[in-house]
Amino acid sequence: MTNQSFTVADYLLTRLKQLDVTELFQIPGDYVKHFTQALENFKGIETIGTANELDAAYAADAYGRTRGLAAVSLQYGVSTFSALNAVAGAYVECSPMVVISATPGSNDRQIGKMYNVLYHHSTGNLKADQKIFEHVTVASETLSTSVGAAKKIDQLLIAAITHKKPVYIACYSEVWGEPCKRPSKKKLQPKIKKSKPDALQNAVDQAWTQLTNAKKPMIFAGVEVLRHGLSDLLQQIIDASGFLYTTTSLGKTVLDETGNKFIGTYADAASVHQVKTYVEESDCFLNLGTIITDDYLWFVENKYADMVLATTTEMRVGYFTYKGVTMKDFMEALLVRFKQSKTYPLKNKALKQPKYPEPWKSSSDSKYNNKPDKITYNRFFQYMVKHLEDNNLWKDINLTFGVSSSLYVATNIYGMKQNSFISSAAWQCIGYETGAAMGAQLGSRKQSWTIAGDGGFMMICQSLSTLVKYKVNSVIFVMSNQVYAIEQVFVDVNAFCPKGKFDEFDYLPHWDYMALAKAYGANGYRVKNISDLKAVLKKLQVDSNMPTLVEIVIPEKDLAGQMKNLTTQIMNCK
Repeated sequence: MTNQSFTVADYLLTRLKQLDVTELFQIPGDYVKHFTQALENFKGIETIGTANELDAAYAADAYGRTRGLAAVSLQYGVSTFSALNAVAGAYVECSPMVVISATPGSNDRQIGKMYNVLYHHSTGNLKADQKIFEHVTVASETLSTSVGAAKKIDQLLIAAITHKKPVYIACYSEVWGEPCKRPSKKKLQPKIKKSKPDALQNAVDQAWTQLTNAKKPMIFAGVEVLRHGLSDLLQQIIDASGFLYTTTSLGKTVLDETGNKFIGTYADAASVHQVKTYVEESDCFLNLGTIITDDYLWFVENKYADMVLATTTEMRVGYFTYKGVTMKDFMEALLVRFKQSKTYPLKNKALKQPKYPEPWKSSSDSKYNNKPDKITYNRFFQYMVKHLEDNNLWKDINLTFGVSSSLYVATNIYGMKQNSFISSAAWQCIGYETGAAMGAQLGSRKQSWTIAGDGGFMMICQSLSTLVKYKVNSVIFVMSNQVYAIEQVFVDVNAFCPKGKFDEFDYLPHWDYMALAKAYGANGYRVKNISDLKAVLKKLQVDSNMPTLVEIVIPEKDLAGQMKNLTTQIMNCK
């Protein structure tokens, strides 16, 4: 490629490659053709053409979580708007991705003004795309010229890797193909923001007072620690303090779930009983990087004053807040205190890690106690987890989840590897998990095992076709009960009684999943009982270059104990 042929598109692609983006998810379009053509000819980044926009953007989200940065190329208007939900989820859950698009060009805009022409894919407001994406990105640009393009692209990429959130870049259609200088060979680095010394000192002093006065302190770790590369620092704080720790559902696998300090994931009432008890009895929480959602209302309402909270947006000790203090600086300063203190690491017997229980049998629906071969949510996880443990497979896979009953059941898993639990636990998007499988596997270079509900899979089933197209051997388990069980739990849990009836809107169509797998070219298995499940799990150990769809047939009225505990309704079966 000569200097004269090096374009704005090539500049962005070169910068992305430098940041270890080796796959780019794409939906083609005429406005963005100069970028997509440059991508086709660019060495070092593979084009992943997906079935639809959500397929592309969910994959990019999961890729960003596992690789550190992702990119998705979309057509203007009809394509970007379709992907908006996925980008919003990435914004909420701190996944860095670059949303790439193009708008009607200079010539188009002149014609539009002269003749009052409404250009295709446009609302009439040619700034609408950028304006909308401003709400779900940390930086956005629409480039009308190649002049200054390199600097603006660098600024956008720095924003993405600094904040670990999406950015949006569009060009007038011709600008992607315009000449541009080459970037330096030095890859871009995130900006390092330093704390105000006095504010940091005050925050650490107050936090230290609260922590040292506590009788049962513990650490509550969240996803921001993982996204910002602070997991090693978190481990040092755990070691130096001797504190036990838990995580949010979104932050699950912020560290390897091994060692003698992890008590299990805290998912409010869906938690394992011992985890819930430890949280209830603790009198001080060192919250690091935790995104606290309404899944944790009990925790907030009952433990607000007991929190030392350090995130990328807030520094608080009890009711005292501190401006100008970064999470990283606070963690480093606190680590120094623990190392200098003769009191730590704590060896108090009250802080001894509980023996983690086998959670599945006690949480499985009692209606099926006399049917030991019947599959329920909890029995599926019981046998799947045992299979992974027995075959030492945790190191080789990741699990992906949208919001479903399975997500809450899966928070009870213990023993997973760092950054191997990928979920829409805060944005809570039904269908995320199947679209995420591709990006999670390409980003982590580990096999993705996805657990989806019927409804979630039906929303994004075309992702299976994309996996086939690129010979990605992810495994998609569909918990097939033909209802939106998670929705019904919160509408009326009594529908799960023997004589109960689901609301009409929670019934789903019956799909022939094996015919669908065959149509897409994927492997397919139908599992109707525990014996089938054991046999299929063994088959999954055999190498395959194709994805596998596994239908797990569960009873329509199987109510996982974790879900029953989450609802505030009183179940009254008559």
